[in-house]
Amino acid sequence: MPWIYGALIVLEGIVIIHLINSKGNPAFKNTWMLLILLFPFVGVVFYLFTKLQPESYFFRNKLTTVHIETQKYRTQNDLTLRAIWASKSAHALLAHYLNNSVGYPTYKNTRVKYFPIGEAKFEEMQIQLKKAKKFIFLEYFIIDEGYMWDTILKILKKKVREGVEVRLLYDGMGCLTTLPKNYPKEMEKYGIKCQVVSSLKPFLSTIQNNRDHRKILVVDGRIAMTGGINLADEYINKKRRFGHWKDTAVMLQGEAVQSFTIMFLEMWNTFSKTPVDYEPYLAPSLHGFKREYGYVIPYADSPFDHENVGEEIYFHIMNHAKKYVHIMTPYLILDNEMITTLTRSAKSGIEVIIIMPHIPDKWYAYALAKTYYKELIEAGVQIYEYNPGFVHAKVFVSDDDTATVGTINLDYRSLYLHFECGVFIYNNSEVLKIEDDFQRTLTKCHKVSLIEVKKRSLFYVIVGKALRIFAPLM
Repeated sequence: MPWIYGALIVLEGIVIIHLINSKGNPAFKNTWMLLILLFPFVGVVFYLFTKLQPESYFFRNKLTTVHIETQKYRTQNDLTLRAIWASKSAHALLAHYLNNSVGYPTYKNTRVKYFPIGEAKFEEMQIQLKKAKKFIFLEYFIIDEGYMWDTILKILKKKVREGVEVRLLYDGMGCLTTLPKNYPKEMEKYGIKCQVVSSLKPFLSTIQNNRDHRKILVVDGRIAMTGGINLADEYINKKRRFGHWKDTAVMLQGEAVQSFTIMFLEMWNTFSKTPVDYEPYLAPSLHGFKREYGYVIPYADSPFDHENVGEEIYFHIMNHAKKYVHIMTPYLILDNEMITTLTRSAKSGIEVIIIMPHIPDKWYAYALAKTYYKELIEAGVQIYEYNPGFVHAKVFVSDDDTATVGTINLDYRSLYLHFECGVFIYNNSEVLKIEDDFQRTLTKCHKVSLIEVKKRSLFYVIVGKALRIFAPLM
């Protein structure tokens, strides 16, 4: 026993030294070290199990290779870069970072349409699907059989019969309880090519921890949609879950669609045994600038590239705001850097308002979110809760000229662990519509006061503070 105990102490020390010197957010390191110190054997084994997964390394290397293959299709137009530099140099620096670090160029010649509710996006989605002539790509975190998916599937079957190529990607964890295990084979019967991303393999793999949280629709390389809206009835309020469901999305039409086409095909070729060629799906570039469309940067976030793209974009918007930053998010599980940026912005005189759900989908996430309220409110951040129900939107809008809409929540999972995507929009008239939607949503909210925060039950206070210790691993 002394020899076993001694070996365990040595192994524990090696793992902790490795953690301290490893790359990554300190919050993750602290949580792992606490687990290892509290439960030496179990903590070390669990850490090694999650970090030494051959499957994770395989998909990381495959995705890296695929991303390099598409580099020639993701070239930045120098005229566009010079134009955004002349317009707003800070955003030009962001464009440089996104292009050079993760390979997502800035586009002009792209029309943007904002959807303030799931029903509006669903209606437009049907219109665009019916217009498809060549191909349809769908990549979603959750697909649930019901009115919404049945309506879409009916259109997809019809399009396949017309000769349109249809490809479907969905997340194995997100659809664990909503779709049968053999669903890809069922789709193949209809002529729909289907792949599952990160399928669940209990006790055998941790690849499922890196979920495909994206929501992407591409039709003919002509239009692309993204946002928070999955393919399930609660997202269009056909089914009541947690009161009224408030969600948002955007549609792109023009050059920037190409980035979403490539995002989808990269994920397809990473998880598919039969990769496809990219060139048949890419649209020709447009010439000349249409000033009213401004600048659009579609971006993806991967847990494998050591670039926290979504969080960097959120930081950028807050750090360069002059008047206000308005935020909608379903979750508030923050790292130290995000807390510092939010509070510094508010202390600097920037109006920082966050709209959160009043009826949560996960009680424990709500209890955890409440632990941040006091510090944020005392710094001047205004927090509102959406009285009619649940906010699932992921929106930042600032100064009437800058916004981002996508799939990225303000929590550790979205910012560090999941595959995500979004659209950065600058100098486009739809930004004003996003802000108008925020203001209209605000009229249905109540402002959270410090008195309300202090009235939390003792149970919620204890649970929230305890969960905060393990927040990075939730």
